[in-house]
Parts: sequence; structure tokens; C-alpha cells
Amino acid sequence: METVILAVVIAVVVIGALGGLVIGSRRRKQLPPPPPAAPDITAPPAEPHVGDEAEAPHDEERRTIEEVDLPEGSAAAPVVVEEPLPVEAPAVEIPEPTAGRLVRLRARLSRSQNALGKGLLTLLSREHLDEETWEEIEDTLLTADVGVQPTQELVERLRERVKVLGTRTPDELRGLLREELLQLLVPEFDRAVKTDSNLDTPGIVMVVGVNGTGKTTTTGKLARVLVADGKSVVLGAADTFRAAAADQLQTWGERVGARTVRGPEGGDPASIAFDAVKEGIEEGADVVLIDTAGRLHTKTGLMDELGKVKRVVEKHAPLDEVLLVLDATTGQNGLVQARVFAEVVDITGIVLTKLDGTAKGGIVIAVQRELGVPVKLVGLGEGADDLAPFEPEAFVDALIGE
Repeated sequence: METVILAVVIAVVVIGALGGLVIGSRRRKQLPPPPPAAPDITAPPAEPHVGDEAEAPHDEERRTIEEVDLPEGSAAAPVVVEEPLPVEAPAVEIPEPTAGRLVRLRARLSRSQNALGKGLLTLLSREHLDEETWEEIEDTLLTADVGVQPTQELVERLRERVKVLGTRTPDELRGLLREELLQLLVPEFDRAVKTDSNLDTPGIVMVVGVNGTGKTTTTGKLARVLVADGKSVVLGAADTFRAAAADQLQTWGERVGARTVRGPEGGDPASIAFDAVKEGIEEGADVVLIDTAGRLHTKTGLMDELGKVKRVVEKHAPLDEVLLVLDATTGQNGLVQARVFAEVVDITGIVLTKLDGTAKGGIVIAVQRELGVPVKLVGLGEGADDLAPFEPEAFVDALIGE
């Protein structure tokens, strides 16, 4: 019994000793470090260790960049500030005077139109002028777009005069044909472009016509003609429906020092025309040229648009001139356009462009007969100064040769 009790006591002692060892080893494990204490701002800064970033003391006096010496050989390159290039205004051109360009253009017109006159003179010079020859003369005139009624009148008068004349020398035939063609061109028409207002306002000229006939270009060239005659011009870019029309007109104006009044693309043409005339009055300009849109989708839309431009402009002053621009190469199709515009606005004059590019110069006669208004200007090329006043005598001389 005692032996059992002794064994139990020894077992308890051994277990207690082992438990103490385990607890002791757990207590000796390293505890997590305590949170860092708040820095003492009164204590001197610690010395930096190797690899730490050194900081300048906060109480050190700051130095300016001028006081800091750069290492030798590392002088800073001077900073070069590029100044913007000056924007040069476009040089203002001096257009060719009207009188000077007529001589040059007359020769160009002669080269393009001479076939008509030569053909007529050749037919009239035949020894026997029978019915077949007179039909050929009619065909020649119709091919040149003279028109049916003017052709019939011309042939009838020629037949009568040739019959009375009897003998027909080349000079007599040329003189005869010249007189009859001049008669068809109505030389008594007043062909001056009216740019002088009877009021204390600029002369106001509205330019109309189908897009593609050279309307905007003609407006720009007309500005050159007026500037060459010593007039100051303001341009109104009221063709707001054709892309770049205003840019094109402004370029023409800048070349001769004429200012262009324009608005947003697709804007109200009447509003731009109104502003152009208003600014022309304020600037004391001599002439205001208004370039209008040339759409022919419907006659009603065209009438409303041009009618509105005319009404709005006339709040300042009445229009002095309405010029219709036609492409001479379109021939009889140009007459259809002319009729539509004549029904919409009161046309006072006609500008025929590209007259040097067609042998159908008879369109001059036909369009005057159709509208009852004179051809006042003709375009004879793509050059800036290739717009000139129309002279019936020079035109006929170009047709039949001087």
C-alpha cells in the first residue's frame, strides 16, 4: 500500500515539473514591439545612417539659384524663346485699268468668234445666192445660238439688201454684214454698270445667277474693275448655301483691299446683305456688291429668297443694278435660266462668262432679245482681269474680222 502511495506522489511531482517547464518556455517568447512613441520635437535630430537620404536642417538659410555654383563643365544652356512669326497681310494688287484690258481681250475674242463671221462672208460671196445658200446662212446663225427670230430677221434684211446692191465685193459684203449684226445687238442700249447712287449711300449691285456660271468669281472680278476705276468696294457674301463661296469671295476682296461681310454657312442671306449695306454706309464706301445664292430647285423658293434679299437691302437704299450672270457655253439652256431669274427679280444687265470658250457668240443677241436688257460685261478668260465692258462694235469686228 505504501508502495502505491509513493508511486502516485512521484507521478504528481513529475507532471508538475513538466508543466512548469512548458509555461516557462511560453513566457520567454518575444512579444510584439510596442508602438513607436511620439517624436520629441525638443530632441536634436538623429544622425543619418548609411543609405538614408540626408535632409537640410530646417533652420538653415535658403539660397537662391543665383547663389548656387554649378559644377564645372555643366553650364546650363541658354533658353531660346522662339518669337511667333509675324503674320503678313496679303499684298494688295493694282488691277489693270479698264481701257487697257479691252485691247488685249478684243484679240482673244476675235480668235474664238471669227469662225462665225468667216462662214457668213464665205456664203454671201457665192456667185449665186440661191435658196439652198440662204438656208445654209440660216443654219450658220442658228448654230451660233443667235436664236430663231433674230436669225429670220437678219436673213430677210440681208436678202433684200444684197438684191438691191447687185455687185458684191468683199468689202461691201463685210460692211453690209457688220451693219446688220450691229442692228441686232441694239447699239443704243446703255451698257454702263450703274454704281453711283442718287442718295447719300453707296451704289448697291446685286449679282444673281445659277451656281456654276461663275457668279461668285464674276463678283470678285467686278470688284477689281471698280477698284481699278478708283472706287472703294464692300463685298457681301450672301451665298451661304454653297460650300466655300464666302471664302472664295473674301479671297477676291483681299487681293484688291475690299472687305467682305460674311456670316455662318447656311445662314440667312438677307441678313448678310443687310449688314453689308449697313457697313458700306458706315465706311463711306462707293459700291456694295452682293453675291447671292444660285439655287434653282423651285422657282418659288428662289423667288422668296431673292425677293427677301431685295426687300431687306432696300430698307437702306434702293438697288442700283441687278446683274444676271450666264455661261455663254450653255447656249439656249442659258436662256431658260434667264427667263426664270427675269420672272423673280428685275434684271437690269447681263454678264456673259466664258465667251472666249465658245464659237456660239450669237447668245449675246439671243439673250438681249429674250430679256430686253443689255449685255454689260463679258468674261473672256480665267485671269483676274479678264472681265471687260461689252462693246457691240468691237464684238462685231471680232466676228467678221476688221
